[in-house]
Formats: sequence, structure tokens, C-alpha cells
Amino acid sequence: MAERLRLLRVHGSRSEYHHHLIGINSRLDALQAAILQVKFQHLAEWTAKRQSHAASYQQMFQTYGLDEHVIVPIVAPGNSHVYNQFTIRTRQRDELSAYLTHHGIGNRIYYPVPLHLQECYQDLGYRKGDFPVSEQLSQEVLSLPIYPELTPDQLQYVVDTIKLFFDRR
Repeated sequence: MAERLRLLRVHGSRSEYHHHLIGINSRLDALQAAILQVKFQHLAEWTAKRQSHAASYQQMFQTYGLDEHVIVPIVAPGNSHVYNQFTIRTRQRDELSAYLTHHGIGNRIYYPVPLHLQECYQDLGYRKGDFPVSEQLSQEVLSLPIYPELTPDQLQYVVDTIKLFFDRR
């Protein structure tokens, strides 16, 4: 029972992004709640900084001609994005991720397994190939640094490094 409860509190997952049970996210303790209460006062400022960083990424990717290798997030007119992650798409995702890591740039592959292929949803009867778009995207997405404290020089370094990666190809 203890193992089951541990799984349920972290989305039903034993290892990151591999869900064995349908769970919840209930890892918030009193200390984290107190910290978040203070951080909440800065949310609008941090969101604005992330949005500014995203605009810089988008402009630099276009200026450097990287849009033929990388697809950046699109925000529909009338909407906004908080950019908790800045997730790009590229067919060379794994190689680019390794290259960025080698050059000291944090990056992350979120959700590498589509929901319909997670163990916890097997009873729904879906198989590989049933949702080809989500399967393709799960192989192409890569999140770049976008935290509020990111400096213009750091943003430039990320884009320069990505450009070098594709120029070598």
C-alpha cells in the first residue's frame, strides 16, 4: 500500500514520464506553500520576462535562418503564453539535446511518451500508430532555458550554439 501511495502522489510514476497508475500531483507541503505564497507576488514580472525571452528567441531563430530546422511555439492571436517552458520542435532533437548539454546549456525533453502509450492507459486499447501526431511530437520536442533571470548574453549563447549545431550538418 505504501508503494501504491508513493506512486499515486507523483502522477502514478515510478520513473519520470512513465506512468504506471493514474495519479495526482500532491507533493506540496507547508514549506513549499509558504515559499510559493511569497513567489506569487512576482508572477506577473517573471511572466513578462519569460515572454520577452521567448520573443528574443523567436526573433533570433528567424534572423539566423534557423526556422528551416526548428519550429518555435506559436501563440494564436488574442491569446498569451506564460512560457513555463520554451519548447521547440526539431527532427534532430536527441542530437541537439546532447550537443547543448555538451556545451553547458540546460535543456529538457518533457513528455517523451504520449499519453495513449502510457502503461496506466493500456486498458483504453490504443496502440502505437493510433495518434501519429502526438507520437511524432513526442520525438521532436525540446525545451530550452527560459527562466526569468536569463541574461541577453545567455540567450545569445543558446541560439549561437544551436546555429553552430545546424551549420555542422
